[in-house]
Amino acid sequence: MTFGHPYLLLLLLVLPLVAWLKGKKGEPPAFVYSSTQLVRNILNVSRASSGGFLWSLRWLALGLLIVALSQPRLTRSQTRINASGVDIVVAIDLSGSMISEDFEVGGKRVNRLEMARQVLRKFIEKRSNDRVGLVAFATQAFIAAPLTLDHDFLLQHLDRLKIGTIDENRTAIGSGLTTAINRLREVQSKSRIVILMTDGQNNSGKVAPLTAAEAAQALKIKVYTIGVGMRGEAPMPTGRNPFTGQTVYRMVPVDIDEDTLQKIADRTGGKYYRADRADRFQEIYAEIDKLEKTEQEVKKFVQHRELFPWLISPGLGLLLLELLLRQTIFRRLP
Repeated sequence: MTFGHPYLLLLLLVLPLVAWLKGKKGEPPAFVYSSTQLVRNILNVSRASSGGFLWSLRWLALGLLIVALSQPRLTRSQTRINASGVDIVVAIDLSGSMISEDFEVGGKRVNRLEMARQVLRKFIEKRSNDRVGLVAFATQAFIAAPLTLDHDFLLQHLDRLKIGTIDENRTAIGSGLTTAINRLREVQSKSRIVILMTDGQNNSGKVAPLTAAEAAQALKIKVYTIGVGMRGEAPMPTGRNPFTGQTVYRMVPVDIDEDTLQKIADRTGGKYYRADRADRFQEIYAEIDKLEKTEQEVKKFVQHRELFPWLISPGLGLLLLELLLRQTIFRRLP
């Protein structure tokens, strides 16, 4: 519980002083007598307590109104936070080769897309105050999730990304990078970055990767590139053995255009990484997390539940009751 104007609560300290001064002054007499002998027979009459009761109502009403003026409210969120001020778009390759299972986690084979999903999930959970968006690309590129602070929504869309969502036969690196850049073009923030993950070469799309890199450079968008996959050959699942039920693999060459990915990173001020092991993949995102930290203060909306109506109503009610009683039941003689 907080108060919009807490300094007004100091007026509560004035009420006892005013009540004391009121008592010192005393009430004017209802009748004036030239001699006390005239009222000798009624000297033993006790003083009525109605006056004290009426003043108690007035002090209580004034106390409630003062508290109401201080604007009591229930606050449901913080007003300011320190955020990193970074907007991030992650571009993920959904081409068919991403099903190659050249990573191992806990003694089990994991394909490239699932490995990328696992490390990206941990990365997003650490960047709770950053806006993050998702772009997926293969033969074409599309926006999987807009820039958002709602990371639960973002992670739901990340889990929905699957090979075959779009035509997976080719890889349009330039289109994927261009789509990511377009999401950041109109955004005003201290730092804008793209994390591009791919396991192949650009063989589709109308925009060359280096042309997209030049656009990123002009817009001051930093691009981190990650080549996904082991070196040499990688095991790609082709089905299951009908007798044993085990997955059947065939070895396919790993063909990552590291030269282009390196040039994209160099041109935009980012860095190129090769993720050829599960632990290396995690190290890459941990390093990017450390590099992209820019503290700034961010205002957030604060939701209040105002309580002053619950004080004003009884305060005015008591004040009205006191006035009615003073003019009716407890009315003094003129």
